Amino acid sequence: MAGQTSVLLLWSMCSMGSADWLQNISTDLFRSPGDILLGGLFPINELSSNLSEREEPDDIQCNRLDSFGLSLSLVMKFSVDYINADPSVLPGVRLGFETYDTCGQSAVIMKPTLLFLSEGSTEEVAVRCNYTDYATRVVAIVGPYTSEMVSVVSKLLGFFLIPQISFGATSDKFSDKQLYPSFMRTVPTDKWQVEALVDLLKEFKWNWVAVVASEDEYGRQGQRQFSALASERDICVAYEGLIPIYTDPVPTIEDILEHIKETKVGVVVLFSLPQPATQFFTEVIRKNMTLVWVGSTAWAMNTGIAMLPNIHTVGTILGFADTRHELALLNPYFSALFDKIQQERVNQSAPNSSANIPSMANPCPTCWHLSPDNMSLVQDPSVERTAFSVYAAVKSVAHALHNLLGCNATMCPQQSSYKIYPWQLLEKLRNVSIDINGTDFKFDEEGNPSLGYDVVVWIWEPKVDFREIGNFFRNLSINKTKIEWHATPNKVPASTCSANCDDGEVRRVKGFHSCCFDCIPCKEGTFQNNTDDIQCTNCPKGQWSTPHSTSCVYPTYTYLSWGSYDSLGLVLAGVLVLVCEVAVGVLFLRHRGTPVVNASGGALCFLSLLCLMGCSASLVLFLGLPGDLVCRLQLPFNAMFPTVALSTILAISLQIVCVTEFPEKISAHLHTLRGPGTCLVVLACCGVQAGLCGWFVQEAPSLSRFLSELEVNFVTRFLSCPVTPLLSFGIALGFNGALALVSFMCTFMALKPAGQYNMARDITISTLAYCVVWVIFVPIYTGLGDKNKSIAHVAVTLISHMGLVAAYFFPKCHLLLKRPELNTAEHFRAYLEGIIASPQEEQAQ
Repeated sequence: MAGQTSVLLLWSMCSMGSADWLQNISTDLFRSPGDILLGGLFPINELSSNLSEREEPDDIQCNRLDSFGLSLSLVMKFSVDYINADPSVLPGVRLGFETYDTCGQSAVIMKPTLLFLSEGSTEEVAVRCNYTDYATRVVAIVGPYTSEMVSVVSKLLGFFLIPQISFGATSDKFSDKQLYPSFMRTVPTDKWQVEALVDLLKEFKWNWVAVVASEDEYGRQGQRQFSALASERDICVAYEGLIPIYTDPVPTIEDILEHIKETKVGVVVLFSLPQPATQFFTEVIRKNMTLVWVGSTAWAMNTGIAMLPNIHTVGTILGFADTRHELALLNPYFSALFDKIQQERVNQSAPNSSANIPSMANPCPTCWHLSPDNMSLVQDPSVERTAFSVYAAVKSVAHALHNLLGCNATMCPQQSSYKIYPWQLLEKLRNVSIDINGTDFKFDEEGNPSLGYDVVVWIWEPKVDFREIGNFFRNLSINKTKIEWHATPNKVPASTCSANCDDGEVRRVKGFHSCCFDCIPCKEGTFQNNTDDIQCTNCPKGQWSTPHSTSCVYPTYTYLSWGSYDSLGLVLAGVLVLVCEVAVGVLFLRHRGTPVVNASGGALCFLSLLCLMGCSASLVLFLGLPGDLVCRLQLPFNAMFPTVALSTILAISLQIVCVTEFPEKISAHLHTLRGPGTCLVVLACCGVQAGLCGWFVQEAPSLSRFLSELEVNFVTRFLSCPVTPLLSFGIALGFNGALALVSFMCTFMALKPAGQYNMARDITISTLAYCVVWVIFVPIYTGLGDKNKSIAHVAVTLISHMGLVAAYFFPKCHLLLKRPELNTAEHFRAYLEGIIASPQEEQAQ
């Protein structure tokens, strides 16, 4: 684009003959005649003292030069001269301008505004009912700079529909076209600046901040918008303060700084014009406060603040500035202008002292002393950025005029006088879309430009400078590595009221600010749904959570897998018991029909051993993943098999009672008692147990049904067969205990027949062991978890079986192996024939 600009200028120079446009520029800084006039409102001077309410406008003394405003007014002159030198914009039409000082005062700005609204070249504003054909003195107004001044004149200008293009007023309220129909601007609205500020705070996780603003339209509106958006984005504004601009601000600033200290914030957002910001930082330096300061575009690159003594002690300053757009010929233009002023000054006499007082006609008498040595005026970083906004305002008006007049690249229709109505130009201006040095520039429906911001950080060494670290256009992009923090190097300072909660914790707000909270852990069955939740959420049905959870899960089930150590231990114990039972069975089988086997129950003895073996083998049903069929068989097998052995022992116990208590009467009936009687007892007991097991199976739910109806209040649970109803389970196991108890009661007082085998002893010890094991099991079982209940059940079953085998069968095995000479009918006559020795026989023995 710079190359294209040079070509245009060369063409312009050729069309103008031998004249160089830089050599022919006028030294009249604030007005230039032309076919079409533009108006300019710039803060060229500042108020020399605070304005009293009783002072009249004519008494206001604006005699302190504002170098920033003066520089921008000179940029407008450059813009008009540059456009006039470009024959492709308004060929044959000369653009003129009139620039007036606003002094930053509403009482001052009204006079030039009314002059701009005067009809034609007069200085009178006509009163009409219809202003459709009313042609104002200027076709458009560039300025004023601040939102405060715009709010004073914008509605009046909107009534005349005269285009007003501000190069610095950012308050979002001017986007309302119902109230400000003719207002447009070449800087982004504060709506986007507030978005950028909040995004910056979120980027660094700062949610506890103070907001200070200047007490003008710009500051109040910006503070209001920022606080509203910050609240929506979970950023708490701990304190809000306003810096007075019409009264002495120092006492208020001191109070503001004390409140900032009290809130213990680490970040302060300052939405202020340069002068209040300068006074603010003067007090910050005096109080030796070190924080992170986030600045708005109005002061973020202000050299006046940067030159304050000890400004480097305030901490870290981040800010937003209008996006940099270079104007290549700006510095050569001012160099030529200042040089020409210096040359004219040599040939002219100095003005008298009265001419040094600023007036409406000459707002800058001291500009007579300008020279190339004053180039720093226009080389200020903030001026360089804002210069594009002024230039864009003038150029957009020029292109709107180009379209309105029907110009082409070489000529505009010749007219004796150009009578342009403001509302006509406004319509064309709204649709302007131009390329300015590679930047696509246009206005949206609210009169706002398609521009963004640069993000800057203040660098203190070796001198104060501004470093670009990112940009914002709808989204924030930032390079954090370019920031040098005032605290620990490369560590972002914190600014939070409360530390972030850990996962699985919710916030319980303390006081009035949502950023100040206690962290409450979520209990089991609840979870943290979102990071900003204030209470835990209950888990949905069928799911559960552990404490400090951020989600709920469906439960998982464990079981006694075959590869676990618990299962291996139970299997080894079961194999040991089973080996013992098999060994006894084999030994008894080899000696079947002998007195000791017949006395132990005969065929029922083998049935008892088989059932004990089956019970030991059935304990594998407790291992592996259970299913509906496994759970249907688990308890019946575990209860039914021992019943056979215990009922056989019961039948033998009853025989012993009859033999020892009724020896005279039992011998004739012993055969019946040992044969059909024993079978009847066994069948009766097994029938009762079968009924109890059937009741349990009928009442107990299937595993699938049990799981579907189970209230989930766990994440992991041991999966075992449901022991419900507990009553039927207890009765089934209790029935076996009752059989053992009755057997014990029948034999523990029975006398040992003289010279005979003591069968009562074996039954007493075995049944006592069985009862003791299961009595101990009951209280232990009730206090165990599901997994340990299954392990305990299997272990107790094996122990009780081993007790029966060891106490009842092992003594007989010892006799068969070590004392085979006692395996005679004589030695078991009492149990086989019911014959007990007489006292004389006992004495003889």
